[in-house]
Amino acid sequence: VVAAAVLTAAGGSVTLSGDAGIIAEANAALDVVPLSVTVAGALVVAAVFLLPLRHRAVAGTGEVLARIARTAVCWLVLLLLLTFAARHDFTLSVGNDIANQIGAELGSTPTVGFRADVPATLGVGLLWVVALLALTVLVSRRVPLSSGLLRLQDAVRAPAFAMVLTLLIYVAVGLVVAIVELFTRGRPADTLAVLLLGLPNLAWMALGIGTGGGWVGHVDKAIGLPMPPALDQLLRAHGQHTVDLGSLAERDGRAWLLVALAAAVLLVAAFSAVVRSPVRRPAWRHAVELAVALAVTLFVVGLLTAISAHYGLSLIGVGDLGGNLGGQVTLQPQLLRLVGVGLVWGLVTGFAGSLLARGTRRRGARPD
Repeated sequence: VVAAAVLTAAGGSVTLSGDAGIIAEANAALDVVPLSVTVAGALVVAAVFLLPLRHRAVAGTGEVLARIARTAVCWLVLLLLLTFAARHDFTLSVGNDIANQIGAELGSTPTVGFRADVPATLGVGLLWVVALLALTVLVSRRVPLSSGLLRLQDAVRAPAFAMVLTLLIYVAVGLVVAIVELFTRGRPADTLAVLLLGLPNLAWMALGIGTGGGWVGHVDKAIGLPMPPALDQLLRAHGQHTVDLGSLAERDGRAWLLVALAAAVLLVAAFSAVVRSPVRRPAWRHAVELAVALAVTLFVVGLLTAISAHYGLSLIGVGDLGGNLGGQVTLQPQLLRLVGVGLVWGLVTGFAGSLLARGTRRRGARPD
């Protein structure tokens, strides 16, 4: 299970299969990214990649590309080894002891198993590590690039750093909230499940919701899924529901605090982007750069936080692979809405951050 979690966190594919003998049918599917594992792995890979470069005076294009290639090869070997371990079978209960005994006697005990899809895992895993290392080169000042690459880096480093900072701040805030929840309220198992698997999923959704974005989804009551109470109540209500600031605030007025949190974090990010940019760059350009960066970031956040999962069992034609013998979880982002609010918030906070940073000494800044 741990191996499967690592593979899916790196964009890999794990296929599910069901079996319930000759008189029954089992079915399951799962599409979700455990972002706690993703973020932890990304930080470790980035740190290992940067470690040999910290004492270098300059690194040429060829050397940087060669290091990326070597790291990618090592990563693919690791993923390949994990694919052999990412396999397991579970036995499903059909609801009561008598039904379970009948199923066992008839050879129809339902099971669900998973196996790693090797080609898909290696393909997407390669894209994942290359994208991560490219972002690391763009964001980190510890990569001593040549003058040609440095000019290219200056165009995107400041807004990219601002977005990475934003996402990490949200994860840190979510971690503090989760720790407080762990020690002050019940359900420690649910809280630990979120910490170990899905903390950034909820934290980055808070960023999207706080800026005015939304998701559409539903969770069957038969499925246990650790979520904040307001989100849990909304998604378990009958039918599909839009998860946004308004719908959450109807159930918990504290949801409006997400707006203040988004404003504060994005202003900090905008300020950090300005002080890392060339000195004479105008305010409107900072605003446009941050708008594009935030729109792209929220688009990616939407894709990464999407969930689609179901399992079901039909015994002698009774059951519809769902209902009382199964369950379903769906959570899909409203991508156009996320991109739109990202552009607006980026323009406003980018311009405000430029005004706040006026007169501030910019470390390492160069004239355009």
